[in-house]
Amino acid sequence: MNTNTASKPSPQAENGFLNMSLAPSLLAAVGTSGYTTPTPIQEAAIPHVLDGRDVLGCAQTGTGKTAAFALPILHHLMDHPGSGRRGSVRALVLAPTRELAAQIADSFGRYAKGSKLRHLVVFGGVGKEPQIRALKRGVEVLVATPGRLLDLMSMGVVSLSHVEHVVLDEADRMLDMGFIHDIKKVMAKVPEDRQTLLFSATIPKEIEGMAAKFLHKPKRIAVDRVSSTCDPIEQSVYFVDSASKSTLLVELLKDGAIDRALIFTRTKHGANRLAQKLTKRDIPASAIHGNKSQSARERTLLGLRSGETRVVVATDLASRGLDVKGLSHVVNFDLPNEPESYVHRVGRTGRAGESGIAVSLCSPAERPYLQAIEKLTGKKLIRRPVESYGLTTPTEKATPADIANLRRSSDAAPDRPVRSSPPHRGRQGGSPRAKNAGQAAGAPRSDSAGGTNDAAGPGGSRRPRRGAKKPARGRVGR
Repeated sequence: MNTNTASKPSPQAENGFLNMSLAPSLLAAVGTSGYTTPTPIQEAAIPHVLDGRDVLGCAQTGTGKTAAFALPILHHLMDHPGSGRRGSVRALVLAPTRELAAQIADSFGRYAKGSKLRHLVVFGGVGKEPQIRALKRGVEVLVATPGRLLDLMSMGVVSLSHVEHVVLDEADRMLDMGFIHDIKKVMAKVPEDRQTLLFSATIPKEIEGMAAKFLHKPKRIAVDRVSSTCDPIEQSVYFVDSASKSTLLVELLKDGAIDRALIFTRTKHGANRLAQKLTKRDIPASAIHGNKSQSARERTLLGLRSGETRVVVATDLASRGLDVKGLSHVVNFDLPNEPESYVHRVGRTGRAGESGIAVSLCSPAERPYLQAIEKLTGKKLIRRPVESYGLTTPTEKATPADIANLRRSSDAAPDRPVRSSPPHRGRQGGSPRAKNAGQAAGAPRSDSAGGTNDAAGPGGSRRPRRGAKKPARGRVGR
């Protein structure tokens, strides 16, 4: 049954979304969610997705791209009940982290409210049995992290043979986390005649290669590139010795204007250690990173969102996809060695047009990272004096101790979600582009293992073999 007439569109949604020919129930959901006008990525992508085009979208997190693919996909699923049995997976969304996958699934559930479409999110760190039971009951929309999806596929409890839409969200992050081989294995199991949407904050050559394999004549869209940071975010930096960073941070957090703060460190061990130091100084803090259990991560995020937890210390695992409304401050305790990561980090505040504050603590050894950040963003961070906190601005020359500390943290393995099964044979951590990431002039080298780049395997390419008849590509959502 067509569910497009389940609800009337709200007045708020009629202004910008009505012209996109979305189902009335989706327009109603848009209005209920508080959206009044489409964001640039939504305005650019939704018409092409409705028209059945493959899309290669370049947009950073916090720009509304989940709705840019969720709304038109749901419209098509509602308007075309499909030829497969009810409950077959018709839309598959791959995301790099548990938190991002959960947020995408929440969005699908909110937009599809009132329809007969069912959705499910699956990721590691939790038991498989509830996921298996839900899959056996049937779902039309499946949001997953690559590792857990492959585990369930190997158990024979999920089939991708009826998939009509595939979304690769935060594709560059998935490559950085070493998921390229998992993605190829998943893509080898979906029908060739499908719509594929790839969204990435950056478009390096590896992403171009992925698009060439999996997308068919995609519409290329670029809005809010990774080099841009939101105007409402006030960005400043304190120059401080690495040994004095904790002291300065404690003083900064005494400011009552800091309602909720997300503090970034370079490593998981560093996040744990800093959270413990702050707690001992009567500033309760929780840590979140890939080694934490899913239940612990969810409790920490719930506390931050509700305001019960004021300070959370995180690795870059939290820099993509986390949406915490009202997050007043982001603090870079360690500057990232990849300037793009800085943009993703500070993007956790100042979302949805709100103002935010981003503060960075820069040691002499990290100055090359700061230079790379300012070059990428085209903005000079406001310099703040440390003397008012009883500290002294260090000289620009890094001491041997600073360099040694930075080198140790840079050489640490990047944070990535814990796999629930052993890695695939022959797979190496990291991505090809991680080898050279963050190599600003004069900065200590961050040696990450490079990944391999083997063939996609049968069915992994969007391009039919030479001489084969190309399948017809229907226009969807009309």
